[in-house]
Amino acid sequence: MSRIFVYDDEGAHELHLDAYRALQTRPAFVWIHVDAGAEDARAVVERCDVPDAAASALLAQETRPRCLVMGEGALINLRGLGAAQGNGGDPLVSIRLWADHARVVSVGYRELAILDAVVADMMAGRLRDPGDLITDMAQHITAELDPDVADLGDDLDEIESDLGDHAPIHARRRVSRIRATAISYRRFIAPQRQALDLLAMADVPWVHPDDRLHLQEAADRCARMAEELEAVRERSALAHEELTDLRAERINRQALIISVVALVFLPLTFLTGLLGMNVEGIPFAHERWAFWGVVATCVAMAMGIGGWFMATQWLRR
Repeated sequence: MSRIFVYDDEGAHELHLDAYRALQTRPAFVWIHVDAGAEDARAVVERCDVPDAAASALLAQETRPRCLVMGEGALINLRGLGAAQGNGGDPLVSIRLWADHARVVSVGYRELAILDAVVADMMAGRLRDPGDLITDMAQHITAELDPDVADLGDDLDEIESDLGDHAPIHARRRVSRIRATAISYRRFIAPQRQALDLLAMADVPWVHPDDRLHLQEAADRCARMAEELEAVRERSALAHEELTDLRAERINRQALIISVVALVFLPLTFLTGLLGMNVEGIPFAHERWAFWGVVATCVAMAMGIGGWFMATQWLRR
């Protein structure tokens, strides 16, 4: 499904595709958003008079953030949070844009979370040229991503504050999730900064000075997020190693306790096994106090062995 937004003398409004084709005069600015999953997506893009190289890039399945200037037009790929999370794909959704004089053609396979906000800005008449639209989209994307990146750092701070002998067992899974998310985000945010920088410096007439300032601001924000994600990735690796060491230490301590118990009971088992043989000649076998004598001997041996372990501080090693 394609959506067409037009800004002209009557203000901003949305048009059906047939109504847009029936326009007698070219509007001051038009934004055509194409759902790449629709059957007519390729036909709509081809009818928009987009250069062949740009059309292929707009409909590509796999993309990364970039900016490529072609004459007075530019191909821009951006990534932002998707409207539907948890569907198994990349958490950052791609939107491809072709911009030239008074027109933007955008293509997306999955809907961006910020798309409704951008549409609202368009319908309010605040977006009047391609520079305004791309700048607004970049600012919304970075503003939406910033809290998520900060939450990753806060979650890691919480885990690091709980590190110790009583660290929760599930902490390793949380650290792994945080690290995987940070790596996934940084893979796209770092090149997105370069794409926004290139667009801010591009020699195209529809990027005005105020647009360049806003694009540079969004690029700086992406740079800060990339640095924060790199720090989260490194801290996650250290936290994971520390949690692994704590887990190994717990296992070693439990194995040590089991070994001590086995060493305490080893001589007792030997004694009871020796006295339990059905042969003649066992001393005091027919005395009334023989059973309690054996019990007292076992208790004394256990206490003696345990006392030796405590005196040598063997359990603290």
